[in-house]
Amino acid sequence: MAGEIPDLVALERWGTGKGAARQARRDGMVPGVVYGGDVDPLPIQIPFNDLLKKLKAGRFKSTLWNLKVEGHEDVRVICRDVQRDVIKDLPTHLDLMRLRRTTKVNLFIPVEFVNEEEAPGLKKGGVLTIVRPEVELVVTAGEIPEKITVDLTGLNIGDVVTISSIELPGGAKPTIDRDFVIANLAAPSGLRSDENEEGGEEGAEEAAEE
Repeated sequence: MAGEIPDLVALERWGTGKGAARQARRDGMVPGVVYGGDVDPLPIQIPFNDLLKKLKAGRFKSTLWNLKVEGHEDVRVICRDVQRDVIKDLPTHLDLMRLRRTTKVNLFIPVEFVNEEEAPGLKKGGVLTIVRPEVELVVTAGEIPEKITVDLTGLNIGDVVTISSIELPGGAKPTIDRDFVIANLAAPSGLRSDENEEGGEEGAEEAAEE
């Protein structure tokens, strides 16, 4: 399970329709609705500044949230839509969906690298270049992994770690079909420079011979 699901604090919104939504916006709130889970939809509102901050942080729609509404039990939700003002591009409404434990969702899961001391390439001065510090996976809401682990044991300079070489948690799979790169072990910068210089000298010699 994920170590910590962030809270999304909202207030219950009394009244529905365009009039109530406009009033919420005048009060500095963004109206929304929580639906799904075989219970009635719940009209809510979230402070505009709080929501805008979370939206600017990125990946709001691919984050699992613990929704806290006073007078209601906490529930896990994921955002299905954020409507924005066509001119100002600011949030005007959001739709949240309650999740069952069996619901499949797309979430970004962090990648942890272990056993660096067992990687010959790192001992030789190689540099681990992390291409994807987190990976978007399709996971089950009730079995969200805290992280995925990359074992660097035996990794040499020039080796590449792809998603297919990682053992993913049960029921999880990447959202991207192709075998994409997670990280690679590059040669030390000094060695790369020497190789480039040698290549340049060889090219110059060949040109001179021609």
